[in-house]
Amino acid sequence: MLINNVDVWHGLGIGYFADSCYSGRIGDFFNLVCIMNFIEGKLLLLFLFISVVSTGQENWTLENCISYALEHNLTLLDYQYLEDSGKENYNQAIRDMLPRVNGFGDYNIRYGRSTDPNTNDIIDTEFFSNGYSLNASIDLFRGFQKVHTIKARKLLFKASQETSQQQRFLLALRIMTAYHDIQFYEGLLAISKEQLTISEDNFKLANKQIEIGLKAKADLYEAESVLYTDQLNVTQNENLLQAAKLTLIQEMNLENAHTLQINPIVPNTMADNKLSTDSIYGLAMDFVPLLKAQRYRTEAVRKQLSVARGELYPSLSFATGYGTGYYETTRDTLGVTIPFKNQIQDNASRYVGFSLNVPIFNAWSTRSAIKQQKIALKREENNLEIQEQEIFKAIQQLVQENKALNVELIQSEKQIMAQEQAFGVAQKKYEKGLFTIMELNLAKSMYATSQNKNLQVKLLLQINRNTLAFYQGLPVFNINSTN
Repeated sequence: MLINNVDVWHGLGIGYFADSCYSGRIGDFFNLVCIMNFIEGKLLLLFLFISVVSTGQENWTLENCISYALEHNLTLLDYQYLEDSGKENYNQAIRDMLPRVNGFGDYNIRYGRSTDPNTNDIIDTEFFSNGYSLNASIDLFRGFQKVHTIKARKLLFKASQETSQQQRFLLALRIMTAYHDIQFYEGLLAISKEQLTISEDNFKLANKQIEIGLKAKADLYEAESVLYTDQLNVTQNENLLQAAKLTLIQEMNLENAHTLQINPIVPNTMADNKLSTDSIYGLAMDFVPLLKAQRYRTEAVRKQLSVARGELYPSLSFATGYGTGYYETTRDTLGVTIPFKNQIQDNASRYVGFSLNVPIFNAWSTRSAIKQQKIALKREENNLEIQEQEIFKAIQQLVQENKALNVELIQSEKQIMAQEQAFGVAQKKYEKGLFTIMELNLAKSMYATSQNKNLQVKLLLQINRNTLAFYQGLPVFNINSTN
């Protein structure tokens, strides 16, 4: 059919090429061979072009969408920065156990009347001096504050890791929902197109029956109205599908993309009647990163309470140092300034000492800080209970929803079979003139509604089971921590 189309031939360039082939009766055979070779080349190029276009339209699986989103989501990147900050705070708490060593050096030029730093005499001569020192100190005991600080920051670091992991799972759940939304609207679009095809056939049938006098013209108007309604449904479902794809693109942070193609997931319709709220909740208590992060934060506040209590204990520290200096005013018996090397050796001083600090009274600030930490601990414990309660409620609702959806799935499957048979009977009766167009459209509408309901139940059940699997710690999304 396409070969006989002149426009297509000229569109492929064959018409121009044929004009340049041999002419005359002798060259007819060569013209035919020439044209056939050219057609073969053009078809090869066309096949390659179609292959490139088809391969360029990448089909996204759910796993690929989640992996891409985890890599490119900016909110997750912010949580990663918080995790890195928590790790650095933990490392610094360990480094705080090390001694503190500081070096010092100065160079001074003095004018007018000033005090000789070496003899303490008042002189009125310009001179310069410089000094050097090296000091080191270490805390020997501070009420175990540093040890508790290390433990607290380690717990906070772990909490930040679990918080990042929780955000990864939440993003994966959003991607999964958006992915199934696309599949749902693709199903709706297919159903609406099927309904449109039926309406087009009925409109043609009504038109023919009017021509032969079997139907009134009112039936044609009714069939036309239904046809326009189905066309509108197709358009609306196409728009909803594009909106769902845009939602997924935005969740993935997929740049320079206006649409995408997904690989359909076949819903698992196998019923699971062994789900128990208590058993799933027991698994969730040990798995859900949100709960683990809150437990770490609670324990961290408990350690911070111990840090605050450490202020009540005496503190003991050790310090040592070395110092020396050079002074232009230091002279020998002949009035000659003693050389720099000699002064550095002669002016050297060293010290070693211990410092004990005993808190006696500081306006009750330490006791107040301890009370504040106790209140903070109670708040974190209460937040943990709230989150555990919310998780239990969510699992309870999911289990109840799972049972309800399984029942709805069985009923919707039966409803589809019944409505399909009813519509088939109505279509035959309409063709025989035993049904009005209104009765046919009602049967057709009920059949479409049963299809939509069944599709919706299947996808909701799939999301429900994946979410329950997440709470049970099953590898639904194959998400691993980056640490």
